[in-house]
Amino acid sequence: MMIPIPPEDIREVPTSVLAYVGDAVYELHIRMHIVACFGGQSGVLHKKAVRYVSAPAQAHAIRVLHDELSEEEQNVFRRGKNGHQGSMAKNASPADYKYATGLETLIGYLYLSGKEERMEELIRRIIEIVEESA
Repeated sequence: MMIPIPPEDIREVPTSVLAYVGDAVYELHIRMHIVACFGGQSGVLHKKAVRYVSAPAQAHAIRVLHDELSEEEQNVFRRGKNGHQGSMAKNASPADYKYATGLETLIGYLYLSGKEERMEELIRRIIEIVEESA
């Protein structure tokens, strides 16, 4: 467990940093889910994980979840989605990439703010949405 960044300071963290942290935290949660559910060889696990971490899957999930977000969470998502994109995904539309970046920004924000319970709730919902859409 890390020490949360105070609310007045978290607003100053660039969205690119929030997305960077969010990407790592989300990836770890997905890997743990895949190992718990499927076990197996690392190559097989990776293929299963891609289904959850791809930009199109993340974009679909946040579109479904958007109305379940608080106003604060929607604002953080929007900041991340509309922030400067340093790169673009090879296998995603620009719109999906922006939505996925917004989702990763939100996850990073929740994690760094110490709102891990809410973050884990959202990640569980994302997993449900991805699995329902398969």
